[in-house]
Order: sequence, then structure tokens, then C-alpha cells
Amino acid sequence: MTDNRHWVEIITQKIIEQKKPPYLITSGMTTSGPFHLGTLCEMLYPASIQQHLTNQGHKARFIFFADILDAFDSVPSVFSQHNSVLSPHLGKPLVYVPDPLGCCQSLGDHFLNEAIEIGRKFELSPEVQKIDKLYEQGLFDKFASIYLKDEPLAREAVSTSSLREKLPEYWNPIMPICQNCGRIATTRVTQFDDASYSYTCDRDVGYTKGCDHSGENKLTDHKYKITWRLHWPAWMNLFESSHGPSSAEGGGVDHHTRGGSWDTVVVVHDMILHKPPPVPYKFGFILLQGKKYSKSKGVGMGVAEVIQLVPPDIIKYFLLKPDVQENKDFDPTGNNMLRLYEDYQGAAEMANLDLEGLSRADRKRAVAFNFSTKQLKFKAKFIDVLLNHQLYKDWDKTAELVGDKEGVSYLFPYITKWLELKYAPEEYQFEFTPRPPNKHKEAVLVVAETLKPNMSPEEIHNLIFTTAKQLNIPPAEMFSALYNTLISKDKGPRLGKLIYAIGVERTKKVILS
Repeated sequence: MTDNRHWVEIITQKIIEQKKPPYLITSGMTTSGPFHLGTLCEMLYPASIQQHLTNQGHKARFIFFADILDAFDSVPSVFSQHNSVLSPHLGKPLVYVPDPLGCCQSLGDHFLNEAIEIGRKFELSPEVQKIDKLYEQGLFDKFASIYLKDEPLAREAVSTSSLREKLPEYWNPIMPICQNCGRIATTRVTQFDDASYSYTCDRDVGYTKGCDHSGENKLTDHKYKITWRLHWPAWMNLFESSHGPSSAEGGGVDHHTRGGSWDTVVVVHDMILHKPPPVPYKFGFILLQGKKYSKSKGVGMGVAEVIQLVPPDIIKYFLLKPDVQENKDFDPTGNNMLRLYEDYQGAAEMANLDLEGLSRADRKRAVAFNFSTKQLKFKAKFIDVLLNHQLYKDWDKTAELVGDKEGVSYLFPYITKWLELKYAPEEYQFEFTPRPPNKHKEAVLVVAETLKPNMSPEEIHNLIFTTAKQLNIPPAEMFSALYNTLISKDKGPRLGKLIYAIGVERTKKVILS
């Protein structure tokens, strides 16, 4: 039997069946570069799961971990002009790297604050926990001690789950922060017990080198971080005493490949923590016009740029509608955007119907719409707003003609930016520039004379096609002649809709005068 439920409904049901309330949904990201659609999913997906649990009457929280203690391994492309300022800090935790703009406490804070602010525009307000603060408070000490106390077992868990026969000799469950140069990427533990350690900062990691300093610390000095494959399962259990362990956590498909980080999560929970892991879900790559995003390399459009082109509600719908493991290819150009708006407005109509009576595809659309917004913020068809704006270049006139003042006010900044970047389909990049017909003139005049004021766009379109056939003119030439007469181009929007938007009487006047 086919399961027609949306993937959020399926994950939620697994949580209810496998975990005990109150439920804790966790997620996180390294704040190393601009917030893009891929990292938006790290907020959007768990927030949707929490929302659905809450809607069903369950207590549920969503904690978002900002991994601001990760090593700074490359200068993000958006700050390439500040390379001389940032490069000396390569290898340090992001929280210790200065913000070149001086607006935030650190580079890590800069991108974290951007993520939080953009999240608010998507009506996403998770409980944000900064990893550096949690280490300072000693909340990770318990897990570091467990891993260090039985280092051979921790090494075996990571080695077997990552499909590596042997980990490097320098591998250790923790990564010290050098007291001399401040780097975390270049240190290695030389001696340790379950409460203290000695280290040397002498590793060459390619993008930076250690300073050769040696030192020693206690775990309670909080000058370390647990290595990633052990750190991830640790944060899933960080708030067990007050909230319970994480009920569910997702990750990209790269984490869920064979030998990936999720395999380590499962093994660590089994071999070391002796409990089941959270309910997993994996999400596909977010692509921009077929290319994979990269925060630090600047590949892909940041969310701050995307929300100038498309309303946040529609972006949420785009990301939530497909099955979670599917790749989503965002392409704001051409007819792709017209189809997205049309699909979104169609989903809004289905959202008010009985979900149980819908097909799987339509149910996914309806549920995704309900997760994306409380209500549709525009009533007029997007394509009609676009068409009338191109004709009249007047937003007030456009609002009057489509009968949706609030909706046009909501859409106009997005359409304006979209047109400015020349992302609209070629046929919608036009101006109303009427001129006397110069090709198939008699046929164009016949069409104008035959037009009636009460005709629908479809009737106008059919009239033009029929007239061409009757006069033995190829329809494509007939349509081209009319486009040239009205907008000085060989093609444009569907001609029946164009003439309808111009107005039959106005069209007759400009052609016949």
C-alpha cells in the first residue's frame, strides 16, 4: 500500500513510536560562510518536524547548535578582499577569528548572526546554542572524559564506522587549542588520562602550520574540542538531564553515505553511550542551476540574495515539497520561476481540501504549503501581475487591473529584482511599443476588426489561429506579425493573454488607427 503522507508526517510518526516525550529535535551547522539554501534546511526541516509534533499536541523543542568552535580552514569568498587580515588566523576556532567588518565579536559570530536574522525572515526561531559557550560551561567534559577513559574503544568506534583500517597515530578523541598561537587544527595530544592532557602544536595541515609550542591542560580548563565524529553524538545527548536526549536529527546525504558520520553516530551510541541514536533523516543536496553549494567557496547564491528574488514562504514550499532525500535544484531563471509560482498557488487551493482525498503528489503539495505559511499573501496569478506590469510599468495600475492591491504590493519588490537581473523568460522581457503592421498587414487588420470586447484570452488566441488558417498564413508568421505590431518582438507572452491585458478596444485602436 502506498504511503501518501508527507515526509514530515512520516518522520514525526517514527519519533512518536520510538521515543519518549517531551521530544527534542536537534540540528546544527558550522558558521564558516554565508547562509545558503543548503544550510537553511538545517533550520527549516527540524523546525517543521517540531511544528508538526506541537500541532499534534506533543511537547517538543528544537535546539540549533552553532558550531562556532570549528577550525577556520579557508577565507570565505565574500571576504576575499580581507585575506591579509584573515589568513593569519587560519587554523583557529572560528570564535577566535576577528570579524573583518568589525560588526560582530568574531567571524563565526558574523555568519551566525546572519543565519539567525535570515531565519527570522522565514519565521524560524530555534533555541540557538553556541558550541563554544557550551564547552566553556563544561557541558562536554563528561563526554570527553568518557572518550579519553577508553580511548582504544573510541578509536575502534571511529575506525570501524568510517571504514578505515587504522586511524593516524596522532588521532585522539579531543583537539586541544594551543595556548600560544590559538590554533586548534595543528595540535596533537601527546599524553592524557580521563581528566587532563599534554599536547604539541606541530602539525602541518596544508593551509596552516603549528607553532611548535607544547603545553598541558585539564579538561576543566575548557581549552579543547571533541573531534567531529565523537562530537556529533555528544551534542545529541548534551541536554539529556533537562530535556532528554535528541529524539531526531537530520543530515545531508554526504553524512549518510556508507562510512559517513552517521554510521559513526550509530556505532558510538551502541558501543560507548549504550543507547539508541536519534531518529535519523537524510536530505538531498540543494543545487543552484545544477551546481552544488559551498559556503566558504562562494559557490551558489546566498539566502540573503535569494529572498530578494523570491518570497521566503515560496522558498520554504520549494524546499519542503519534494521527498526529503531528493536533491532540490533551485533555478530562479526563466519559466522555472513561473512554474514555481503556479505550483505554489495551486497548492494553496489544495491546502483547504480534505487531505485524505488527495493523491500522494497533491497531498505533499498541500502539506508543504501549510508548513510554509499561514495564508497565501497574494490572490492574483503571478503571471498576470508580471504581464500587466510589463505593459504599464505602473504598480498601482497593475494592482487595479488584477484586483489585488495587497498582493501586488507584496510581490512587486521580488518581480522588480527578478526583472532587473534579467531572469524573466525572454518572452516576458518586453515593452508595449505599438507600431503599424509591416508584415501580413491585411491579416493583422482582419484580426483587429474581428476582435470583440467580451472575448476571453483563449477565444482571442483561437481567433488568431483560425484567421491564419483561413488566410493560408503559417500560424507562427501570423503570431509573429502581431507581436511585432504590439511589442516590437517576434515573440512574447501567450498572445491571447497579452491582447486581453492590453484590452481589446485599445488593441483595435493601435492597429486600426
